Amino acid sequence: QVQLVESGGGLVQPGGSLRLSCAASGRIFSIVAMAWYRQAPGQEREWVATITNGGSPPYGDSVKGRFTISRDNAKNTVYLQMNSLKPEDTAVYYCNAAILETRWSPNTKDYWGQGTLVTVSS
Repeated sequence: QVQLVESGGGLVQPGGSLRLSCAASGRIFSIVAMAWYRQAPGQEREWVATITNGGSPPYGDSVKGRFTISRDNAKNTVYLQMNSLKPEDTAVYYCNAAILETRWSPNTKDYWGQGTLVTVSS
């Protein structure tokens, strides 16, 4: 089994910054991709950004130019640097990872963290 643990959420004023972290642990041979999603109250879960081992990470239109996703492979950790935060960024942010558990695994398995709340308000 694999566990994803997010941290770094909290209350921030509009225009401020926060950095979220998500650490993966457990039965991991390789992490193929890691991503951030968010879900605002009363809304569906929204994709924010994805990072793999190559290429430029894609971002959702609502966060492009303000958020940056990065990854530390040695720590099995993904980060989300959020700048110029707006009230509409208020949501529970979830980490997602596509993981090969062993070298013989034919497919990746999808795992989710428990979420961390980000509130942008004055």
